[in-house]
Amino acid sequence: MLAIIAAGLGTAAFAFRSEINGYGSVSAAYSARVACSCRYVAGRPLGDCAKDKLAGMEAVTLVEDNETKSVTARFPLVASATATYREGYGCVLEPYEG
Repeated sequence: MLAIIAAGLGTAAFAFRSEINGYGSVSAAYSARVACSCRYVAGRPLGDCAKDKLAGMEAVTLVEDNETKSVTARFPLVASATATYREGYGCVLEPYEG
């Protein structure tokens, strides 16, 4: 029974891989940018910034790097994105070529 459930989940994940990758990438990028602005522009603690994630983004985790003034957001097994605070620009997603 467990093998049938695992096979069904694997088939569904394969069938919807494009949608899952897109959702994961957008969720990570959005969360990194919003959390970076919350942390380094508004000055709130990262734990408080996690409350700003939209519904459905509960799987996204946030990690800050105070030395580089950046926040990395990860959607498990799918995507990660980093936003860094830059004076005069605010928080920008990496890689930044401006």
